[in-house]
Amino acid sequence: MAKKFDDPNVTNVSQVGEITPEVGPEVIIPDAPAGGDSEPEPETVHGLNTTELNDPNSIVVTIADQNAPIIVLFGPTECGKTMTLIRLTRFLQKYGFKVSPIKSFRPAQDIHYAKMCSEYNALVNSNNAAEGTQMISFMLVEVLTKDGRRICQILEAPGEYYFNPAKPQQQFPAYVNTIISSNNRKIWLYMVEPDWKDAQDRSNYVGRLRQLKTMMKPQDKAIFLYNKVDKSNFVISPGVVNMAGVKNDIANMYPGIFTPFTNQNPITKWFKPYNCDLIPFSNGFFTEATNATGQTYLTYQQGPDEYPQILWKTLMKKIRG
Repeated sequence: MAKKFDDPNVTNVSQVGEITPEVGPEVIIPDAPAGGDSEPEPETVHGLNTTELNDPNSIVVTIADQNAPIIVLFGPTECGKTMTLIRLTRFLQKYGFKVSPIKSFRPAQDIHYAKMCSEYNALVNSNNAAEGTQMISFMLVEVLTKDGRRICQILEAPGEYYFNPAKPQQQFPAYVNTIISSNNRKIWLYMVEPDWKDAQDRSNYVGRLRQLKTMMKPQDKAIFLYNKVDKSNFVISPGVVNMAGVKNDIANMYPGIFTPFTNQNPITKWFKPYNCDLIPFSNGFFTEATNATGQTYLTYQQGPDEYPQILWKTLMKKIRG
């Protein structure tokens, strides 16, 4: 009998999240690089036209629903945000949730966004890794229950406008400030990974998160997602990860990254030192294939459900409280 998962509270994964020594599941992911046979719309990159690329402050977004929480996938370019959205969408659709783009997020004349919206399901379920990562960009999607209740919204946006290692001090463009200042409770999903860039880049990224923390509202929540955990030494066996080791690795690679989230409550700080969660993640496998013309491309095979299940359970904990 198929497992029932139409209730967002249903999960059979052991509790994960807070930054304490924990056990989480197996990981298997390298990230999908750019490339492939599909091409973006002319003069359009990341779902933005030439004018918007030249002046990010000209980007217009609309958050019509000011009540449903927004999950913000936050990280630099090519950190795995899009594939995380794809993998989570596949998982939720498998268990009866509806995940679809919110058309009002971008202006009606944005042809590229309209195309992303109409082709979203096909791109999510494509085995061509590059096809999805090229096309699914800069969009807001909703997660609905079977009866049409909106649980949350998920924002995917170009990483270089969150943090560009080449321009670590550049300010957030206007649309990011619009998201930050919206009435919605935000759940910030911070992407980190083993051996990312060099020490200065990681230090600058920590500085960016410190800046963002000062802009977060009291009701906002934070989750650190340790991507590509299979490239670390913390996988004990299939389905088991040494999360104490993961936490120490992040603290060593990104010094001070947890400090802004220190729990100041004199009572709860003893068993919950930080007001944030930490989870491992894996998207799946990427293998090289050759088409009829001899061109190589990456195919995507999704990994086990444990990782998106842990992610969804942690998100639901934040959404509920």
